[in-house]
Amino acid sequence: MQIVTWNVNSVRARMARVLEFLDRVSPDVVCLQETKAMDDVFPLGILQDAGYNVSFHGQKTYNGVAILSKKPIEDVHLGLGDARFDHEARVMAATVGDLMLLNLYVVNGKEVGCDKFAFKMEWMEALRDYIDEHLPRTEKVIVTGDFNVTFDARDVYDPESWEGKIHCSVPEREALGKIMDLGLVDALRHFHEEPEIYTWWDFRTRGFRDNRGLRIDHFLVSQPLLDVAVDVHVDLEARGGEKPSDHAPVILTLA
Repeated sequence: MQIVTWNVNSVRARMARVLEFLDRVSPDVVCLQETKAMDDVFPLGILQDAGYNVSFHGQKTYNGVAILSKKPIEDVHLGLGDARFDHEARVMAATVGDLMLLNLYVVNGKEVGCDKFAFKMEWMEALRDYIDEHLPRTEKVIVTGDFNVTFDARDVYDPESWEGKIHCSVPEREALGKIMDLGLVDALRHFHEEPEIYTWWDFRTRGFRDNRGLRIDHFLVSQPLLDVAVDVHVDLEARGGEKPSDHAPVILTLA
């Protein structure tokens, strides 16, 4: 069984690439972020024709999350249950079979120290509280998506130049660490300790060509889920070619 997380950077603009990926990989579940489509224009029929059940939560121009699944999607919940944050389409929880999924597009934060950064810190604290209350780690839990945070220097192509900057700052990493302390495991690092595994490359600097990237898309899983996990890898093929997203899909394989 394959579970995918992928920030598509506009599902309608990347529709050809999404369909190409679904046909080539045929994943069982796909968690999409930054779909950038209101619900009334979300390409539901196209994805259903590709063989998927679909739940989606959209917002014009910004944000947006969706879950595609070959199996029924049940118990769908949107948002963190906090009025400070739920005007933005960033969170979708659902159940697929015996898997409890939380699909996230975490706040970017823009720049350390600004108002948007403070909002990100508050958002991540609310996320931790939500996970603690709603996702029992005794179950097969998958918290996934674009976290807009790296764990450590291995996740950064040039740690010195990024030190203290957005995605790599101490407060962001500490907030992520508090989420991990709930009993979650970074699934990719469970299988791969080596550096230079990235999931995002800046369009503006042609970062993908020289592998100047960051690892900011993660699978955080409970121990029962990790017990049936086989591997996690980044699908670099989907990041190349014509009109890709600036993120690559990350694939979690289960036995």
